[in-house]
Amino acid sequence: MKAADIRCILVLGAGTMGRQIALHFALRGCDVVLYDLEDAVLKQAAAFIRKATAGLVRQGRVTEREAEEALVRIRATTDAAQAADGADLVSESVPEDPVLKGKVFSLFHGLCPARTLFTTNTSSLVPSMFAAATGRPEKFLALHFHDLSYNLVVDVMPHPGTDREAVRVVREFCERTGLIPIVLKREHPGYLFNHMFMALLGAAQTLAADDVAAIEDIDRAWMGVFGMPIGPFGLMDRVGIDTAWKIVDYWASKTRDPRALKNAAFLKSRVERGELGQKTGRGFYAYPGPRFTKPGFVEGRVKEEGEGP
Repeated sequence: MKAADIRCILVLGAGTMGRQIALHFALRGCDVVLYDLEDAVLKQAAAFIRKATAGLVRQGRVTEREAEEALVRIRATTDAAQAADGADLVSESVPEDPVLKGKVFSLFHGLCPARTLFTTNTSSLVPSMFAAATGRPEKFLALHFHDLSYNLVVDVMPHPGTDREAVRVVREFCERTGLIPIVLKREHPGYLFNHMFMALLGAAQTLAADDVAAIEDIDRAWMGVFGMPIGPFGLMDRVGIDTAWKIVDYWASKTRDPRALKNAAFLKSRVERGELGQKTGRGFYAYPGPRFTKPGFVEGRVKEEGEGP
């Protein structure tokens, strides 16, 4: 298969990342099938995609006609066989569980055409953990996205059994669809940016879990020194505290590292309260209008609501 032959994208999982991936490829002229087990999730994804597309039109990033054409290119279904029909490339974004990912790929191996390339959007695992379960390990690799609303960098990471031609085709396909591929020489947990990013988040979690400083003060330190508009806890709210917890908890259970276990417990307390971040309206901050966006936050001058001058 050549990069130009990839026209139909099957996105497995209609959560936060799956719906972003579907919209990106539809806007670049691809036919997209968005698959999930639950109709409710697909309806939420459709509402998100419509809202996000309208926002792009308001910002002048796409025309109304381009937006309408993109929406027509996206089809949502809970029927696995219908989803797999005609797929050229699969992009998987199901929860961070290698056994679950392996089962999903195994199912679609039996349904997708032999030519179909399989890719995983895993944030913290490596493809070799479930490559054999895909049924086509030579055509399987990681294609990892960040937040597509503002970042077009993607990680392309093969496992030891990935065919070099598959890596080349996926890289060229990314370039064709406006993405910025960074190809790793070999597998590495967390790719490049995420490896550095998780170290930052882990350090922030440890400082808070050990009660060294308040959450806002940890963010203020990062934002103030580097001149950043957001700190590590604001970033966790954006990513989703549940997503951060699943990653930390998975590796904590594997390594039994006391610090990682404590960090996982710290995040889990928020998850159990339903405080998952921006998507639920409350996480480490309240939304909309979180405190770290207010003038004077870094300087410590943001007042609580109702507080005097």
